[in-house]
Amino acid sequence: RVSPKKGNVNVVVAAGDDEAVTPGAIAIAVAKAFPLYSRKTNDGKPKDDKDRVVFVTLLDGAFEPIVDNEASAAMAASAEGVRLAARLVDTPPEELTTTAFAMEAKAVADAFPSVSCEEIVGDDLKEKGYGGIHGVGRAAVCPPRLVILKYEPETTTDISENIALVGKGIVYDTGGLSLKTKTGMCGMKGDMGGAAGLLGAFSAAVSIGSPHKIHLLLCLAENAIGPPAFRNDDILTMYSGKTVEVNNCDAEGRLVLADGVSHATKHIDGLDLVVDMATLTGAQLIATGKKHAGVLANTAELETRAVEAGLRSGDLCYPLLYAPELLKPEFKSDVADMKNSVKDRSNAQTSCAGHFIEDHLAAGYDGGWLHCDMAGHSNKGDRGTG
Repeated sequence: RVSPKKGNVNVVVAAGDDEAVTPGAIAIAVAKAFPLYSRKTNDGKPKDDKDRVVFVTLLDGAFEPIVDNEASAAMAASAEGVRLAARLVDTPPEELTTTAFAMEAKAVADAFPSVSCEEIVGDDLKEKGYGGIHGVGRAAVCPPRLVILKYEPETTTDISENIALVGKGIVYDTGGLSLKTKTGMCGMKGDMGGAAGLLGAFSAAVSIGSPHKIHLLLCLAENAIGPPAFRNDDILTMYSGKTVEVNNCDAEGRLVLADGVSHATKHIDGLDLVVDMATLTGAQLIATGKKHAGVLANTAELETRAVEAGLRSGDLCYPLLYAPELLKPEFKSDVADMKNSVKDRSNAQTSCAGHFIEDHLAAGYDGGWLHCDMAGHSNKGDRGTG
């Protein structure tokens, strides 16, 4: 990072005339160099650069400034979305509880008249059948929540879609009763990176007046330990109606996402596309590395769209093996519909985790489904990337 210690900043980017270099990608790259969250001090007094302004100028092939109001608006929206996501990932769990995360989502909703917000909280989740979200979060001080934002565009076009974004929002992951090690637990404040990224993306899309109808579902919980914690050998009844035998309390992200995608495909009429995003598996780094998210899609066309979008934005992704008929047997249970963790961890377990979520889509849903596991590049060092 090249961020100066204080004051406003002027950034000049020679974009040239290459159409592959988009203003949005430039804005995202610049935004990542200026993280918002800090608790550093000067002699015990908080450092404060919240009023800093970053000015970005793009130059064309002739090194003349590019003046494009529409592109400028897209750049600003993209940058603010990235900085929002990164700030949330950087915030410690003492501050970013499930309640505080819900307030962040409500603040986004309150900023736009076209956005509405509702949520299901605590024991209401249990009563309404969200066994995954409730089971994972029931031992925490702050209750689990399903927060739902809905954006209705003022105008639509021929390419408008009805989209559900479903984010894993585990605000802290101890591993539950499958407790992580003292070193493996550090950094698990970032296990809500999927939800943070989708909240930032939702905010950016609404800000520029996207023609798509967008539903954002944030599956928020803290995987804590204590007397009420869910256990290995427990059987959870999910919102899909399917039962899950728990054999790994540290495979909790797929449980909350399963309820999220089930809700979306049951209750959103005319749904075209479901995208779920999560810091789901450490195996993603083995499958696609630290620079590319792993994506699992139920159609080749959707897989291609995801890869091309990554190339345009700079947030790269690469396809994972899609083979549900071969991989779902990894979750076989003798006493429930499935287990929540694989029998053989050497058998494409990142794809397996995605197929677990896919198995909870509503039976009648025939639209697109895209799973994005971005565990590897949700952070760089000890900072969230946004």
